[in-house]
Amino acid sequence: MAKRIEVSGLHAYYGSVCAIEDISMTIEPRSVTAFIGPSGCGKSTFLRTLNRMHEVIPGARVEGKVLLDSEDLYGPGVDPVAVRRVVGMVFQRPNPFPTMSIYDNVAAGLKLNGVRRKSQLDEVVERSLRGAGLWNEVKDRLHRPGAGLSGGQQQRLCIARAIAVEPQVLLMDEPCSALDPISTLAIEDLISQLKNRYTIVIVTHNMQQAARVSDRTAFFNISGPGKPGRLVEIGDTSKIFTNPSEKATEDYITGRFG
Repeated sequence: MAKRIEVSGLHAYYGSVCAIEDISMTIEPRSVTAFIGPSGCGKSTFLRTLNRMHEVIPGARVEGKVLLDSEDLYGPGVDPVAVRRVVGMVFQRPNPFPTMSIYDNVAAGLKLNGVRRKSQLDEVVERSLRGAGLWNEVKDRLHRPGAGLSGGQQQRLCIARAIAVEPQVLLMDEPCSALDPISTLAIEDLISQLKNRYTIVIVTHNMQQAARVSDRTAFFNISGPGKPGRLVEIGDTSKIFTNPSEKATEDYITGRFG
């Protein structure tokens, strides 16, 4: 079941350097929220705070609250690994496990969670590949290496791997930046289908993509070199792109930025 994310007063640090400061927002379930903004404004850093991937980096830390349907993901005793099962992630470059078959790529998370019964694995692998729009293309070669697929197919394989463990939230960090236009369209169509079941957050440098796939858009910016990233505004995508509240947002969207 998709869940609502509520972030309040969030700061993220790399050592003593503040990368993003005082971010508060609500991300609605069963919708797509896009993060846009210039390079270095903290979009991807913020995305990684939503499933506790940020703190994997040595010296990195987070202050503030991230609530997943009222449960604080940074609360005492909360297991970061358990958080990442609930809040899945798809990265910028397709990263299937290179030595594993297509089947084993999808089943990897299930096996880590203790699922061993072949009939159950078969069912989830097929369901996940169908969910990622990949089943018909790979059903006859499930035991061939996942790394042998095209770039767009590899990215959909990574999405299948992410949804196999039935997360409630799906984070996507520029999932189409390494793909050709046809593969990009396939991923965008897939995102539109998946939002009926998941809360989806996507970081993108492609504003046309944000306009096409997202229900809400958040614009991030920095006030100067070396300054932390901040959330400028968040709202319905149609409003952000046609009538933003902040001049900085309008300047970025119309290309007058900088």
